[in-house]
Amino acid sequence: MAEVGTGEESIDNWIERSGVEAVVDEFDEGWIAKGGVLSPELLIDAYKCGVFPWEVNPEIEWYAPRKRMVLLTSELHVGATMRRVLSRSSLKITLDRAFNSVVRNCAVTDINDSRSGGTWIDDTIIEAYTKLHEQGFAHSCEAWREGELVGGIYGISLGGVFFAESMFNSEDNAGKVAFVYLVRTLKEWGIELFDCQTSAAWKERFGARLWPRSKFQAHLKEALEMQTRSGPWEIKSE
Repeated sequence: MAEVGTGEESIDNWIERSGVEAVVDEFDEGWIAKGGVLSPELLIDAYKCGVFPWEVNPEIEWYAPRKRMVLLTSELHVGATMRRVLSRSSLKITLDRAFNSVVRNCAVTDINDSRSGGTWIDDTIIEAYTKLHEQGFAHSCEAWREGELVGGIYGISLGGVFFAESMFNSEDNAGKVAFVYLVRTLKEWGIELFDCQTSAAWKERFGARLWPRSKFQAHLKEALEMQTRSGPWEIKSE
């Protein structure tokens, strides 16, 4: 894996060595490149440089937002309403028990997706992230109701960073319950940087903030110096 730099230099170097095509970001959304083969190696290298895939339209589109939504796990804020939800919850929370099912549910009901006609998560994406899960880099947190999966979140973990990809609910607040458990667990493990990628009001309510790209890249470089906690993961109470 190539050495990770910071800021624009790191991203430019990633584009050059990855065989993708740089693009002009007309709408300033952080779209930096397109193309490439969605291999585990390319994905890991991309995340280490602060880049992630977001569309397959029809080529893979790669993003590095100029303003990145980030949650420090030590600054998780759980408001009064969510505290009540958690205190009354009878959901069972697990880690890495149903990764493929979580991703497939996110493909249908991702709460971050405002587009009609479903999400961008297709079989190519599912296959690539499942391979990362098998290699110990991709993880899921699941919420269960009487043996039925009712919520969950998945993402990539490298060093001291968790790159959240998607979350779903098929029961009110189930995905958010899993989210809180995941963030608290990451904090216990010393994983401080929780990448939320893009802005959303619900993320802000939990304490996430928008960072300029340069700040995110600097913190990313430092966090990657921590040893990666490979999977499968478990919660002590499972």
